[in-house]
Amino acid sequence: MRYLFFALFLSLSALAPLTAQKYGHLNFANLLSEMPRTQAADSTLRTYNQGLVSKGEEMVANLRQRVQEVQAQVEDLPPVRVEELRAELAAQRDEIAAYEQQIQRDTELKRQELLGPLIQEIRDAIDAVAEENDYVMIFDTSQFNTVLFAEASDDIMDLVKAKLGL
Repeated sequence: MRYLFFALFLSLSALAPLTAQKYGHLNFANLLSEMPRTQAADSTLRTYNQGLVSKGEEMVANLRQRVQEVQAQVEDLPPVRVEELRAELAAQRDEIAAYEQQIQRDTELKRQELLGPLIQEIRDAIDAVAEENDYVMIFDTSQFNTVLFAEASDDIMDLVKAKLGL
């Protein structure tokens, strides 16, 4: 009988940590937007992007001008030359399209360069808060459909802000 009680005690003590698990949540995007260096990074990113866009707008203006020049001459040119000019204009248009894609890639790389350290700082603070407060899992509520049930979780935004000195 004593063995049975001992086995029951061990079973219950083994299940105790399962019921005491703590879950937390926070809105990562809101926290990132509240970081003071985020506004500076966003400003730098806007300036960088505007420089790239300006070059693209210049390319488009040059293409429009070239199209107008060709349209003014099209009736006086032989058909072979007209086809050559159309091919040149199509190549210029394709170059602009490729440049637009390059702008998107370059802007994303710059965003990662500027915001990467801030994101890592926030993740480190979240890890520290989770360890200090014995959280098993923390959910990001800024992502659509990532938290289906959050009644038993704690909002740890204030703890992370304190860790970050905000």
